[in-house]
Amino acid sequence: MEWTDDGIVLATRPYGEGKAVVSLLTQNGGRHSGLIHGRSRLGGAVEPGTLVRATWRARLSEQLGTFALEALAPSPAVLLLDDALRLGLIASLCAVTDAALPEREPHKPLFDATQAMLAVLDAPPEVWAPAYVRWEVGLLGELGFGLDLDRCAATGVNDGLAYVSPRTGRAVSASAGEPYRERMLVLPPFLIGQGLGSLAEVLDGLTLTGHFLERVVFHALHKPVPAARERLITRLAAAFTPAA
Repeated sequence: MEWTDDGIVLATRPYGEGKAVVSLLTQNGGRHSGLIHGRSRLGGAVEPGTLVRATWRARLSEQLGTFALEALAPSPAVLLLDDALRLGLIASLCAVTDAALPEREPHKPLFDATQAMLAVLDAPPEVWAPAYVRWEVGLLGELGFGLDLDRCAATGVNDGLAYVSPRTGRAVSASAGEPYRERMLVLPPFLIGQGLGSLAEVLDGLTLTGHFLERVVFHALHKPVPAARERLITRLAAAFTPAA
């Protein structure tokens, strides 16, 4: 069996001498793993975040199979070696995707969103940090738990939205949620089209998506939330001062 597809490298794990297992988010086939030979020769082509052309071969479809990889663009992880914050974003993006997605289940919208996310890394963090929160919201939707942020779950109104129910993922207005505010998750305004998103709002957004990633996705998989995500949050909080 053989196929060729574009993919984004999610993880590379050593496998014996000179070999490795590479996990890709492919455009048409979702997350897919394969064995590569001569890892050292491939250099940046096996770094997380790299866009590659992958040819997979195996005798049977259920086998691990082997990859032949060709980098389609320079590895962002190599280009950003001196930028810990952006490297943290790449690490979180790839680790969360690799841990959350089932094997060999198509998720083309997520591939497109991930490629777009990597493409905005040249922008200031004030641009890509809110975009990353939106990416996690999209990931939850791809996995069957889309947040309902259009209108208040209690009143049906679509203005004054301020909270999200930690149980249902539905938005709640400020007035309806006030008696329960200690138990509610904050809804950052930028997620409903209000403003660009300050650092404080980004951190609220990551708390929101992190709650559902842990509760709905990783708990069901019996996995912890990837440590790379927590490192990204720590770096973001240390690097910027919230907008006044």
